[in-house]
Amino acid sequence: MRQGRTYLKKNDQVEVIAGKDKGRVGKVLKVLPDENKAVVERVNMVKRHTKAREMNQQGQIVEKELPIHVSNLQLICPECTKTGRIGKKILDDGAKIRFCKSCGESIEKKA
Repeated sequence: MRQGRTYLKKNDQVEVIAGKDKGRVGKVLKVLPDENKAVVERVNMVKRHTKAREMNQQGQIVEKELPIHVSNLQLICPECTKTGRIGKKILDDGAKIRFCKSCGESIEKKA
């Protein structure tokens, strides 16, 4: 299987644009490039029933996030606070950056 290419990185702010959680905003917790999916905070929540493993432990229902396909997510620009398309460019010093196509500003975190 070909490794996917995604424009998302950990800690990016994204909005869900399709599916049952459409319109919800969250932070990317984990990116799975091989599957073209990302785990987003409080999005695509499911309940999992866990069995008691030890004598003193109880079984319980655990709520957790499942990965969501990156085509259903859109990055929120930190500068103009809009969702929109992003581009990639290489600066004069050779650094690769992501930029917002609507405002032209860099999306990378300022160090």
